[in-house]
Amino acid sequence: MKKILIAETNENHYGTSDRETGIWLEEITSFYDVVKRAGYDVDFGSAKGGSVPVDPASREADPDTMRIYRDETFHREAIENTKKFADLKAEDYVAIYFGGGHGAMWDFPDNTDLQKLAEQIYANGGYITSVCHGEAGLVNLKDANGEYLVKGKKINGFTDEEERMNGTDGLVPFLGESKLRERGANFVKGKAYTEFAVSDAHFITGQNPFSSTKVAELLVEELAE
Repeated sequence: MKKILIAETNENHYGTSDRETGIWLEEITSFYDVVKRAGYDVDFGSAKGGSVPVDPASREADPDTMRIYRDETFHREAIENTKKFADLKAEDYVAIYFGGGHGAMWDFPDNTDLQKLAEQIYANGGYITSVCHGEAGLVNLKDANGEYLVKGKKINGFTDEEERMNGTDGLVPFLGESKLRERGANFVKGKAYTEFAVSDAHFITGQNPFSSTKVAELLVEELAE
């Protein structure tokens, strides 16, 4: 059985501001829990490798999230010792998951190593999945003809409305929903801050932290087919 790659951010601030960010813990733990229980091995990757920052606000989490976070193996592999994207091979993975946290808005969109991994996984018949600000990893992916991979596909992620409600629309380098629409995606969404995920043509995408489990469940279902 091939593995699933979870992509995480190394960015610990909103650009040059003093506000801290990083991965959003629930978005990583919830997805990981579902696919591990389904029998899949998981690798954690980041642009720089090594440790990744956790958004301080996401540490105020539910007991299940904190249970997984404190697990020795998870903490070592997901938080302290991620693999560098440049050292990974697309053929080892059946899917890639772009985990969120606002940091992803800075180091996902233009990372060529990450792009090559995702594009090749998709070309090999694998899945591209994301949740919330993991959408930043989707915006510049292209096919062999130079077309944006999201073009014409039903895609979801953190909405412009949610960004404004969160008070961070003036801090991020772009708005995910608007950017995906610019790329030709058929952006579909649910109510703000409720669980919502959509699957289309080997893309499975979720709207916010509450959608992480659903993204993983849809992936496991489709891989089983």
